[in-house]
Amino acid sequence: MSTAEICPVAATLDLIGGKYKALILWYLCAGKLRFSELNSRVPKATPKMLTQQLRELERQQLIHREVFPVVPPRVEYSLTETGKSLMPILVAMRDWGAQYLREKNREPNCFMMGMNPIAQSE
Repeated sequence: MSTAEICPVAATLDLIGGKYKALILWYLCAGKLRFSELNSRVPKATPKMLTQQLRELERQQLIHREVFPVVPPRVEYSLTETGKSLMPILVAMRDWGAQYLREKNREPNCFMMGMNPIAQSE
C-alpha cells in the first residue's frame, strides 16, 4: 500500500483478503485450534497454502501461534484482540452473502450459518 493513498478498505482487504484467511479467522473465533484441526476444516487448502495463510495472519498480528515444547511438537493457534475485532466484519460478510444467495434462489448451507462469533469472542 502506498503512503500517498491510505485506503481503509484496501487495508482491511490486505488483512483478510487471502484465499482462506477469513475462514481461518472464523474457525478460530470458537477457540484455539491445532494445525491438523484447521487443516481438516479447510480441506480445499493444501497444507502448504494453509501454513502460508497462517504465517501471514500471525505476521499481521491477527492470530497468535503458541508452540509447546513436546515431542512431537504441538502448535495451537488463537485469535488476538485485533483478530477478534474483525468478527463483526466477517458476520456482515456472512449475512450479506446469505441474503445474496437467497435473492438468487439458493439457500445458504454452511457451517457459518449457525455460529455467532461475536458472542463467542466476548
